[in-house]
Amino acid sequence: MSSDSSQSSSGSSHAGSDQEKRERERNGVTEGVTQRCKTLEPRSWIQKVLEQAIDTPRRWINLLDVQPVAVLAIQRYLLEDDPREGLSRLTNYCFDVTISDGVYQEKCFLDPNLNFLVYNNILKAGKEVIISRISCLYNEKRVGQGILWIAKLLCGGNMEAISVEIPFRNRAQKLKPERPLRGVKSHYLALWNNEDPYGDIWLTNKQAEEINVKSMKIISLSNLEMTWSSRCYFPALLVRILHKSKLRYYGKPNKNIIEPYQAFLDVADSSGMVSVVMWNSLCPEWYKSLNVGSVLLLQDYSVKQSYPIKKPLIRVDAQMKLISTIEICLNLQDPQTNIHMIPEKQVKSQWGLPKLTHQFITRAELNDLPDKYLCDIVGILVYVGRVQRLRKKEKREDFWTFRWLHAIDQTSQQPFIVKLFSTSQPDIFENLYPMTYFICTQLKVMKNSDQEPKLLYLITTNNSRISVTDPKDQPCAHDAKVKNFIHWVKGKRWSEEMKNTVFGGYYPYPPVPETFSKYSSSVKVESLLIAISEVRKTIENLQYREQKRIAIQGIITVIRYFPHRGAPQSTSASETLQHANLPSRAARGDSESRESGHGYYYRNGEPVSPWSSHSASTIVSLSKRMRAQKDADARLITVPQPETSSKAKGNKAGQESTSNNSSEKYRKFVSDKWESPLWREMKSHLIAHLHYSYVYPESIPRNFVSQHKHFLSQQYNLQSSIYSPPEEGCPPFKNIKAASNLGHFEVTILGLNHEIAIDVAFMPMYCSKDVHESQIDKLLSSMNYSCVFPPEATDDKTDNQRVLAGDIIKAVTELNKAHVISILDICNLGDNKIEVCLHKIYTPENIYE
Repeated sequence: MSSDSSQSSSGSSHAGSDQEKRERERNGVTEGVTQRCKTLEPRSWIQKVLEQAIDTPRRWINLLDVQPVAVLAIQRYLLEDDPREGLSRLTNYCFDVTISDGVYQEKCFLDPNLNFLVYNNILKAGKEVIISRISCLYNEKRVGQGILWIAKLLCGGNMEAISVEIPFRNRAQKLKPERPLRGVKSHYLALWNNEDPYGDIWLTNKQAEEINVKSMKIISLSNLEMTWSSRCYFPALLVRILHKSKLRYYGKPNKNIIEPYQAFLDVADSSGMVSVVMWNSLCPEWYKSLNVGSVLLLQDYSVKQSYPIKKPLIRVDAQMKLISTIEICLNLQDPQTNIHMIPEKQVKSQWGLPKLTHQFITRAELNDLPDKYLCDIVGILVYVGRVQRLRKKEKREDFWTFRWLHAIDQTSQQPFIVKLFSTSQPDIFENLYPMTYFICTQLKVMKNSDQEPKLLYLITTNNSRISVTDPKDQPCAHDAKVKNFIHWVKGKRWSEEMKNTVFGGYYPYPPVPETFSKYSSSVKVESLLIAISEVRKTIENLQYREQKRIAIQGIITVIRYFPHRGAPQSTSASETLQHANLPSRAARGDSESRESGHGYYYRNGEPVSPWSSHSASTIVSLSKRMRAQKDADARLITVPQPETSSKAKGNKAGQESTSNNSSEKYRKFVSDKWESPLWREMKSHLIAHLHYSYVYPESIPRNFVSQHKHFLSQQYNLQSSIYSPPEEGCPPFKNIKAASNLGHFEVTILGLNHEIAIDVAFMPMYCSKDVHESQIDKLLSSMNYSCVFPPEATDDKTDNQRVLAGDIIKAVTELNKAHVISILDICNLGDNKIEVCLHKIYTPENIYE
């Protein structure tokens, strides 16, 4: 560019003066000299790109000189729509992407057409990307420089190490509090849900302070209920928090609310209990500082009639009056509420404030409790599942986040099974590990004894709170059941229990009933069964870590057993083969195609990186790297899929000749297979064969290793919004010991019309009953869900695997040509990895019962 040439000539003509100025700079002379000397620093690709676009805002520029840059952060916020763009028709949310070229950091706006890359965790912190189409945009409501708008990019691999000390080119982007590029009223949200507080707007420094309550006029809650409608002024309230809800975010595009949050507090005094609603900007200021048990002095609040549809208050004392006709509103305007926390040491007994009460239960008592019963538990975690997401009803882009837990106490060999949704405590929710204390309040019992297997687990409610600190330091320490638990923990040796702790992986819970009619009555979906031709579309609509359970009809035609003996050397080739039908382009037979709208490349139907990993300072030739990667992929794809039948071996002869050693090594992992005559007849006439049987490392539950707990937590938590350097000394994820050595099965289901087939995985797990009988029962009749614990070690694990495989395959052969209903658990693991696991098969006998 001409501007580059003029800068170069200017620099050479003043070489002598520049040298002199560098000497003066070392002596601390003027900032103007510093700016002149920056021309000698390494050239920033980000700076060069902005110079091309800054004088022509809102004009798209296709970049010819591209360079890999590192992604340091991806941050989400509510869209503030520009009517000229109509972005609200595409999405409710926007993303700012912070990139680094090795010289500068820059926060950029991601075009909403590329949001799908974030939704599927393809574009993420720690990735290397090439940006090839940009524009410059000015936020006319702020003073500052232009915003780099990314309209097209290519996603590469994960970078091993990225410097986080690189400065921002635009200093305004590092100011606090951090605000979105295109938002005046907006703030950043948590990346994967709306319930977790995220960012520097959430304060934690509110402290209790002594207040002279004697000089104030205090009104009781019962008196307020009777007189509120005739009052113009409300005296102060002196109350204790009994329950605290998780946050509710109600933001919508174009709504004139800066921080649209809501939180509910159930508070009480000596006369009764009432609901308090904390609104909007008060939530970031106070939510994280207020705790269950805190004593509050509330002034300048408002009172409203309670909504009829509001959930009823939860009684904590049989003698306590529930005031459900009104609610107390706390806000920063109309009027501006004053909140004071009073230290517990100042609380007087004559105030009559209620004490905190709990409803702790033991695991032995759980079996006898009714459905929907509310309770508290204390235990030791022995299983911590991966974090998953559940789409909210009628909310296209909004999700709940949850994980499954097992906790044990001294009263039973069976654990508490807990479905833990986010409680707006991300610092605890994301740092749950086996062998830690676990206290959870306000859990609801989910029970159904009319089905087999019986349903029994606990689920969090809107008021649930969690803690992982020692119970003896908690307000509940004086509860008799908590005292017994503390005594048991102190006297138990935990070294053996540690060996049985498990982290992450696929967890097939809750169980489905024994008959399809009972399953039909328990599922609340518009369409109970989906056609096998719709499975791919259903999978493509899933977002990152979203799990869904579906039912399809078909015929079991093939089953193969893969013993657990570690991953073969050609893992990348196996992934390439198994992914051959992930995106719909594969159905059209495209060997290589490009999604021109998003700059993302597909090969064999799978989005792939067009280059290998490189440092951010390297200038790349995109075409050369694409050709090199294409040649490498071609070599990988020659590795054959495992086959055992003689016919399959004959069909693969050409491939085996090119990679015989690798083929033989891989084939050793296949021991048992059954193939129906119908499959041999129809497999060459299919219009589509979907391959979703690959078992990813994320799908396998792992033994918990305490020295690698942070690394394991990263793998099973959701992708972080901000890049953090990898932990040193950690082994490859797939090398951490699996909790089960039973291997897995590949099951092929042929559609009833014999046109489409799908390969899915079936992963048996250990349970306390006899291994062989329970796993056959799990596949064909019902499932046992106390099965994340491995059994005691045996001397002949290989024989156990072989017998198990033979029994299950023998049972499946009896279903030859039978029309069955298969229940599948599908999950988007992110980065183009799809998990499809067979949960249950309904045979003709239990379909029509």
